[in-house]
Amino acid sequence: MKQAIAFLANRFPALPPAAVRGVIALAALGLALWTQWLAAPGTSLFADEWLRDRYIQWHRSDAPEPRILVVDVDEASMAELGPWPWPRARLADLVETLLTTYSARGVALDIVLPNPADTEGDTRLAMLARHGPLVMAQAFDYSVGRPWLLREGQLAGALSGADTSRQVAFATGYVANQPAWSDLPHVGNIGFIPDPDGALRRVPLLTAYQGKVYPALGQALVTCCGGGLPNAPDGLLRVGYQRDWNAYTVVSAADILAERIVPESAAGRLVLVGSSSLGLGDRVTTPFAANRPGLGVQAAILSTLLDIRDGVAPAPWPGRWIGSLYALLCVALAGWALPRLPAVLGVGMLAALTGTWLLLAYVIAPHDGRFSTTGPVATNLFLLAVAVPYHWQLTQRKSRHLLDTLRQYVAPAVVEQLLRSDIEDPLAPRQLEVTTLIADMEGYTTQVEALPVADAAKLTRDFLECLTGPVIAAGGTLDKYTGDGLVAFWGAPLPNTAHADLALDAAAAIVQRVREFSRTREALGFPPLRVRIGIDSGPAFAGDFGTGFRSIYTAVGDSVNTASRLEQAARDYPYDIIIGEGTVTHARRHDFLPLGERRLRGKEKLTTLYTLNSLVASPEAAA
Repeated sequence: MKQAIAFLANRFPALPPAAVRGVIALAALGLALWTQWLAAPGTSLFADEWLRDRYIQWHRSDAPEPRILVVDVDEASMAELGPWPWPRARLADLVETLLTTYSARGVALDIVLPNPADTEGDTRLAMLARHGPLVMAQAFDYSVGRPWLLREGQLAGALSGADTSRQVAFATGYVANQPAWSDLPHVGNIGFIPDPDGALRRVPLLTAYQGKVYPALGQALVTCCGGGLPNAPDGLLRVGYQRDWNAYTVVSAADILAERIVPESAAGRLVLVGSSSLGLGDRVTTPFAANRPGLGVQAAILSTLLDIRDGVAPAPWPGRWIGSLYALLCVALAGWALPRLPAVLGVGMLAALTGTWLLLAYVIAPHDGRFSTTGPVATNLFLLAVAVPYHWQLTQRKSRHLLDTLRQYVAPAVVEQLLRSDIEDPLAPRQLEVTTLIADMEGYTTQVEALPVADAAKLTRDFLECLTGPVIAAGGTLDKYTGDGLVAFWGAPLPNTAHADLALDAAAAIVQRVREFSRTREALGFPPLRVRIGIDSGPAFAGDFGTGFRSIYTAVGDSVNTASRLEQAARDYPYDIIIGEGTVTHARRHDFLPLGERRLRGKEKLTTLYTLNSLVASPEAAA
């Protein structure tokens, strides 16, 4: 990934960064939309189902389920009445006891009986299934590529007039009940299609086989005995595992046959009869655990359908739309912030957005089983892996260029701001409002003509240090040195509304430092030093000017020329700083003393000159 980002950033420098950012943003958003709308359910893409399983576990409830009774052929029942398989007559006794003594609304057997057994028991079960509220079970197989077809028993319970064009699951085989029961009206499918990780999270409500459609066991029970299911959903039903095994009323089959429980505790309930016994092998993987009774899954399916029937299922939320819009928000924020923030803060922002989404997905999960819980997470991971390194590469490249050009000219704070700015090319010439300061040593030739070369060089260096320090401290851009002076400006490369006041601050500081330096030299017997400063403000072109052989970051314009004329005019005044009208207009924090009008060289009109009132009023100025 790092090599790919470097390839994009370095091998195609002509590709505009805005275009690359757009491609990255579209790819990140496309990933989010694909996970929400196009990814096949149950693929566990980006650990989506793993995260949803955690949400299910955190949301699960042990609140009692009063509509369902689970009758378990458990180890205790088999220890008391004998091992499995039981005689059909005993199963018939169990069903009749539930329907009569316990007044159950309907009974579903989570048991497939593909072969005949005792005639009396088979006959009684068949009569109960044909004329009473008893639903038998059959299991469809959905395997593809099996070398042999699974066909055992005889299918029954096909829905009349069902349309195979509806969202149905297509079976390849089955295990059904004995052929003598092929006319039973209510038979439900207990087969399921596990997700790729083997977990049972969805079940087909309708299964098509050889042109006929068959319902699931829970749907058949609700249709037969539970008042019907007018709003039954099509396709795969995501099982609502809100209730754990402890939420269901589970009684031993032996207790029912012996009538050891209170009849009123089961009256009016829908009953599921099956087995949680490990010995019978009806175990499946669910979001709760890797080894749960299949009977518990059938109870969860039935509970989910009853919630839909009763209108107590969580109101559907547009989870896919929420996830898509949140991913769009993440992409938009990343597109705005990553070019402006340091990489660490950009990573922190993506982490915060991811955490916020995980909390939001936790809230949405019980209300919508179709959206991708990890879609926006995948988007943010993509941005982390691609966008953050790309902007880091851009920052490094821009940093090198800026540092190479501006290291000797611009204050470190300004360079830092440039690196964090979103200006495409901060060195490109632009017209800006700037304030130019030009400073020079008065009588430089007289000062150095009697000095040895080494002393003259030291004087020049020390004097330039007096000029440079205040310029950099005030955030100025050092244009160039002019032998014994310098040219600096404010307001470029970054615009600054306080450019005039900052230049005046620097000028006052320069005067003070030169006076201190002059007193030190005078104490050693050298003549006094004086600095002349000209300052003016106005529009100028600032940028990287030059040729392929040499370039420099500078400013050109009328205000720059005026500042130079003002510095020359200072020799005719007793004031160290001469200020033009443009600076007086732009300044907000300084007081000025008018010096009258003067025609500057190259100017047709008279120019009003000013100096800083604070320096004139100081004792040092008077001296």
